[in-house]
Amino acid sequence: MDLQDQLKNLFPDHVPTNEPEKNEDSPHKLFVQKEPLICKFEKRKGKVTTIIEGYEGDDEDFKILAKEIKTKLSVGGTFKEGAIIIQGDYRDKIMKILQEKGFKTKRVGG
Repeated sequence: MDLQDQLKNLFPDHVPTNEPEKNEDSPHKLFVQKEPLICKFEKRKGKVTTIIEGYEGDDEDFKILAKEIKTKLSVGGTFKEGAIIIQGDYRDKIMKILQEKGFKTKRVGG
């Protein structure tokens, strides 16, 4: 007894179709704002961090942006209290990524 026969025994009323399911996953659009995002450099507990602040859109969108930045740079980081905190000094690379997405950026500190 093959798999098709077993499925027919389990689900006798099911009519199989050969059409593939349409998956309507469109890419998520980020809210691009007029004010620039602040990209600053800080030392926290002796460690170098890059902090991105000033996003005016939804927190979920900012979390998606944080995950994308962390993935592209292969670094650790987090999203806390309306700011993305990235481990290390990656201001130039982050600003380039944000500008490619259509954001205005402003470099602060050092």
